[in-house]
Amino acid sequence: MTHTAVPASTPSPAHRPVAGLLLAAGGGRRLGGRPKALLDFRGRPLVEHAARVLREGGCDRVLVVLGAAVETVRARADLSAYATAENPDWAHGMGSSLRVGLAALADSGAGAALVSLVDQPGVGAAAVARVIAAYEGGADLVAAAYDGKRGHPVLFGAGRWAAVAAGATGDRGARAYLKEHEDALTLVECADVAEPYDIDTPRDLFRLASPGAPRAGEGR
Repeated sequence: MTHTAVPASTPSPAHRPVAGLLLAAGGGRRLGGRPKALLDFRGRPLVEHAARVLREGGCDRVLVVLGAAVETVRARADLSAYATAENPDWAHGMGSSLRVGLAALADSGAGAALVSLVDQPGVGAAAVARVIAAYEGGADLVAAAYDGKRGHPVLFGAGRWAAVAAGATGDRGARAYLKEHEDALTLVECADVAEPYDIDTPRDLFRLASPGAPRAGEGR
């Protein structure tokens, strides 16, 4: 496993563009059935903020995978600047959304997919840019790290998508794949610009109202 601190940089024409893949299909079971995509963040649905972070961090295009309350999300959230895909099996876990997203990107021409989670508003554009910079430097399997521990976002080169999708089951997503390919994984330290907390339970909702939470183009 390689550890590196890579500064943000302009994508090199030698690489195909990076697609942002936002997983936003969950139903918020531990939040009492409140879909995370619809949680209020600065007066707008959280999914809008999460998608904007990917674009501002350097993703050439952004695909948002929706699932729970999909029609309500489409009606309330302005996702007109992004592509969307629907996961009818969202209740089976994050792995199914990852498979849907990678399949939707198969013919996009993207050289890599940068995977992000809708419920991590503390991870902003600065962390996205660092992960993309590592890809532009030649790595095709990259993850943000927080004090040395792997977190999100995670980038997969296009040549890895089929194997990642094949192993994506339940709520484990790509964890098994990342574990199996640990020696090829480049970790990019991001603890100085982002906080990897999740919005999982009602006790976490205070973070959405925190004035210190980073905006799309900010660190922490």
